[in-house]
Amino acid sequence: MARQHENHREDVVGRANVEDTPELLAYYDELDQHHVGALWTVANKIEPWQPVSQSVPVVWRYQALRAQVLRSLELVTPEKAGRRVIYLNNPGRRDVSAAVGWLYAGLQVMNPGEIAHSHRHSASAIRFIMEGTGAYTVVDGHKMTLGANDFVLTPNGTWHEHAVAPEGSPCIWQDGLDIPFVNAMEANFFEVHPELSQAVTYPVDDMTKTWGNPGLMPSGGNWTKGYSPMFKYEWLRTYEALNQYASCSDGSPFDGVLMEYVNPATNGPVMRTLGASMQLLRPGEHTQAHRHTGSFLYHVAKGQGHSIINGKRYDWQERDIFCVPSWAWHEHVNASASDDACLFCLSDLPVMRALGLYREQAFGDNGGRQPVVG
Repeated sequence: MARQHENHREDVVGRANVEDTPELLAYYDELDQHHVGALWTVANKIEPWQPVSQSVPVVWRYQALRAQVLRSLELVTPEKAGRRVIYLNNPGRRDVSAAVGWLYAGLQVMNPGEIAHSHRHSASAIRFIMEGTGAYTVVDGHKMTLGANDFVLTPNGTWHEHAVAPEGSPCIWQDGLDIPFVNAMEANFFEVHPELSQAVTYPVDDMTKTWGNPGLMPSGGNWTKGYSPMFKYEWLRTYEALNQYASCSDGSPFDGVLMEYVNPATNGPVMRTLGASMQLLRPGEHTQAHRHTGSFLYHVAKGQGHSIINGKRYDWQERDIFCVPSWAWHEHVNASASDDACLFCLSDLPVMRALGLYREQAFGDNGGRQPVVG
């Protein structure tokens, strides 16, 4: 007996519009036995008119999550867990453990004196420091000391480990990786360091000191790897750069004063698959709405406000994390009349650009503002 097949029909010229008949349903069953199918039954689904994201907008509120993250300190050790992380699970992407799109994110916590064993993997990763003192990361022998709002790279294929110095305090940071994307490409490898730890073979913070001087390239700096040599981007320098830019520019009508973290050797993205930026919203600033391909995960580094995503308001404050799915209308508002707000953003923008898939659209009427519903 022929079973009912999913058939996505559209009464539009150029689109599949084949009605089911008993003969066709039987034919589809026969095709299925050969592990093939008729394109016209799925064409309209797999070739949508525009991007249809499975992700939904979410705000992960730090005040609610912090206690849960700290509780994990009592329940598991980094030795047992590998890394002690509470990951962000978008309701629409639970099948791949993603925060939005093909981006994974989580909140990692460590006590003073703890070390997460050295390892490497095909996925690219970032860390954005949230609270605590004494944290550090070692990447291929380069040690980076970490403070609040510092942005750190652990590029794909590099040995890396994380720790908190014995004299430090409990530390929490946001992890961000392209694990879902690399898994979708069926290309992920993972290794634990044979010695469980790696030696620090360079001066502490040497990569930032070497490559982090604006407008200057180190003599003999012939870096050729596909990721930035500047493994750590410090918050104070970033915030200073934003304010300097704001003093001489109106910025973007859609993103305020926006600056991208770049590879200083190429002026390209920090890694091939992950992009990062920091934007400053002036007191009372309300950006215009736009949408674009690519998935964006925002971390409120400073201030408070709200974003309107597909017509719904989402309030946020410092340390909250929220996402904007691909092709979702969005605009941002700084709620303060006297202080600025800063949003760190992790995205898959390098992939969109490299594959020629990036597309952007401004909202039409109402000065670029969306009507807020619900």
